Amino acid sequence: MKRHFLLLIAFSIFHAVTINAAPDEGMWLPMLVKRLNAEDMAKHGCKLTAEEIYQVNQAALKDAIVSLEFCTAEIVSANGLMLTNHHCAYSAIQENSAVDHNYLDDGFWAKSFSEELKIPGQTASILVRMEDVTSQVLKDIDEKTIDADRSKMVGDAIKEIAKKASEEGKYKAVVKDMFNGNEYYLFIYETFKDVRLVGAPPQSIGKFGGDTDNWMWPRHTGDFSLMRIYADKDNKPAAYAEDNVPYKAKHVIPVSMKGYKEGDFAMIMGFPGRTNRYITSPAMELQMQYINPTQIKLFGKKLETWKKDMNLDTKVRIQYSSKHASLANSWKYYIGQNEGLERLGVIAQRKTEEEAFTAWAKSAESNKKYAEVLSEYNKIVAGYKDVISQLLYLSLAGKSTEAASLVKYLNNVKAELIKKTVDKKALDETIIEAKKAAEDFYKDYNMQTDFNVVNEMMLLYLNDIPLAKLPPSIAKIANGKGKTNQEKINKWATKLFAKSIFVSQDKFNKWLEKPNAASLDKDPLVVYINELNLFSKASLTPIQQKYSSETDQLKRIYLEGLMKFKKDNKFYPDANSTERLTYGNVKAYHPRDAVNFNYYTTTEGILQKYSKEKTSDFYVPERLIELIKQKDFGPYAENGELKVAFLTNNDITGGNSGSPVMNDKGELIGIAFDGNWEAMTGDLVYDPELKRTICVDIRYVLFIMDKYAGATNLVNELKLSK
Repeated sequence: MKRHFLLLIAFSIFHAVTINAAPDEGMWLPMLVKRLNAEDMAKHGCKLTAEEIYQVNQAALKDAIVSLEFCTAEIVSANGLMLTNHHCAYSAIQENSAVDHNYLDDGFWAKSFSEELKIPGQTASILVRMEDVTSQVLKDIDEKTIDADRSKMVGDAIKEIAKKASEEGKYKAVVKDMFNGNEYYLFIYETFKDVRLVGAPPQSIGKFGGDTDNWMWPRHTGDFSLMRIYADKDNKPAAYAEDNVPYKAKHVIPVSMKGYKEGDFAMIMGFPGRTNRYITSPAMELQMQYINPTQIKLFGKKLETWKKDMNLDTKVRIQYSSKHASLANSWKYYIGQNEGLERLGVIAQRKTEEEAFTAWAKSAESNKKYAEVLSEYNKIVAGYKDVISQLLYLSLAGKSTEAASLVKYLNNVKAELIKKTVDKKALDETIIEAKKAAEDFYKDYNMQTDFNVVNEMMLLYLNDIPLAKLPPSIAKIANGKGKTNQEKINKWATKLFAKSIFVSQDKFNKWLEKPNAASLDKDPLVVYINELNLFSKASLTPIQQKYSSETDQLKRIYLEGLMKFKKDNKFYPDANSTERLTYGNVKAYHPRDAVNFNYYTTTEGILQKYSKEKTSDFYVPERLIELIKQKDFGPYAENGELKVAFLTNNDITGGNSGSPVMNDKGELIGIAFDGNWEAMTGDLVYDPELKRTICVDIRYVLFIMDKYAGATNLVNELKLSK
């Protein structure tokens, strides 16, 4: 469920709390479980106490839940071994792969600690505690505080609270707003900077079904991998060092061999990234009619262009595999979301709810603060439609060259060069930073592929945005020499790629040997990117900032009013990459007439989907096929069959990828890895009949580790509960 959040954040227009919570809906804060959820969880079948899930001074379940920033992992051994999804470790596997040791295709299994692979830049954060700091953040703010002052006061208070809580860098402290700025919570983490790759199946197993099966059920994907946290000799976070040792975990999640049946309790803990459950109908229309179609079109073209080159060259395929997988996931998500919004009639339903809210707001003098909030919000959204398209095209098409990501590093070098008194130490540090960024970048960069992408994306830009609304630098291309837009773009791009130092590692490093500010200013890519940034800063950014400021204020007031309107409801805050708990049950579903999906799949489905063609989404190694045909499942089968994946009605979203799926005793029964196609509107509206979480069965994970890979050393680390 990896998801691109860049655009959702940059053009955030949503609210984040459901209006009417369904029985299994909710991404709940662990510290509030005792007050809000314990009784209901027990009714669902949970046997854990609230203290066993979350407490500060004693080990609890929360101590085994790990944020990987973009995904979730869980600690499953006393030596800091973590399980997460294959797609969460995909970039780490790819970065450690080459043509002569292709871990993507062949898999990777460390037989000892010494064989585990470094993952540069990867961190693992474990929650120490959370705290409601609303009164501290809003202590000097009242109804008369104007919005600009409020933003500054809130920002200053958050910085002060986080700085104090970090204990001079000992912890990572973050203050997050909840309920659109009506409440604020402090989250304190221990963040480990030495994380290593331990094991991963071949991508034919870890991604079985590929783009074809993505977001679909039934599913037969072994979407798992293993990482390990390392610490210093005192078990504290430390930068990567060879003498670091495996982290000694405070809590380890036992692995259940007992399985599950339909109706069994299921609980997931993790770090969901972003939900927008309280989106207004005009904002939903903006998403459906403008944002999603643009992203679908532009992402689709980039994916198509990448795929052509990947199919022609193994090296390019390895270089672009992670980038392609991530973008393809988002592209398909937006397609599904639009289909779901239309199919379920969500917008019409939301308009009815808004009418009821407005009627309530106008019904009493005490509510008049909220009477016009929706009307004002709707006007602002309506005026933003044309601008959003320009922003998206400029960001995704105008800046489509990958090489542009390196410009900032040489600008940093230039900034040191042009100082009246050059600080040699500071200059050397920026050069080292640039060299490191270049090393990472060019490893997964192909100039011809980048050139092809620029040609295709710029053609869409020129064809779709009227000439009068193009940035001057883009309009110049449109007015250039050539009979067609394609010819004009090709001439421009050919000149750009021939002369810019950024598309060549040799040229880039040669400039760093003798950095020169004047030559950098003349680089065609620098000139082009600077012109786009100037245009955006002068023409689009002010509109965007005004829009964000006005809507943020209205969203806060609206949600404040909604919680008064629905005062008997239990509200949970929107997902914002903080630790949450969701509970429900193992459950099948009935998506449409005459279609009934079972709640689990087995290895028989792998045989039915299997293709011998290695480029197929449904290819798996022959060894796996033989094991399945021989039913050589070891102790991991149930009644003669090996389950691969199963469904729950847990409420999750992107960021929950890799989250542990646990039974009533807090034992691991699976790993969450996806949602289902019929509920792609789940980030906006929870549908209890259709929304499902797709999980890989932990026994299939063990089967692959043990019977397929022979990684018994890793299986033996686990605490198996029979």
